[in-house]
Amino acid sequence: MSHDHDHDHDHDHDHSHLSDMDVRVRALQSILVEKGFVDPAALDELVTLYEHEVGPQNGAKVVARAWTDPAYAGRLFSNATAALAELGFTGRQGEHMVALPNTPQVHNMVVCTLCSCYPWSVLGLPPVWYKTPAYRAKAVADPRGVLADFGVSVPDDVAIRVWDSTAEMRYLVVPMRPEGTEGWSEEALAATVTRDSMIGTGLPVVTEPAA
Repeated sequence: MSHDHDHDHDHDHDHSHLSDMDVRVRALQSILVEKGFVDPAALDELVTLYEHEVGPQNGAKVVARAWTDPAYAGRLFSNATAALAELGFTGRQGEHMVALPNTPQVHNMVVCTLCSCYPWSVLGLPPVWYKTPAYRAKAVADPRGVLADFGVSVPDDVAIRVWDSTAEMRYLVVPMRPEGTEGWSEEALAATVTRDSMIGTGLPVVTEPAA
């Protein structure tokens, strides 16, 4: 959505590295602050929260725990909301959660066909592509094509299940644990878990050798 504002403020900073959307957002933010609608300190606190405390690193911790603790995995798949709360991840669009285990027989993928419902508490803010009409439409009509777009190849004998996230229910995909990671710590395992793998459009990435 385009927002054009007339104002006479001088800008001494070079924003040439920013996208057009970034520039527009910063301009809108400046106007809201100047008019007293937004408290800069509160805004900074919110940004810090989503940069350092809320994000896919939370979901990665959940996945790593499920990989290493069968009892926790059982609780996660039977009542994800409660299991996530055990690790301190609640609220902020994650009140009603379902965990979806990927298996050798089934690959799960998440979309929100109506808008962009997304589990902020474990994945942070949604990526731009998740909110686009193209992804929302193609994920339902051609999920294998979407996975191919992301560079993910799923064998023909593996079923792909697409789950439609809503305001009442959000999903976390638990990818299969990568081979060759036996004996790894939860921290090392969490580092292999990508945001996209928890949406179902990616796979874990092993970058650390087994100890």
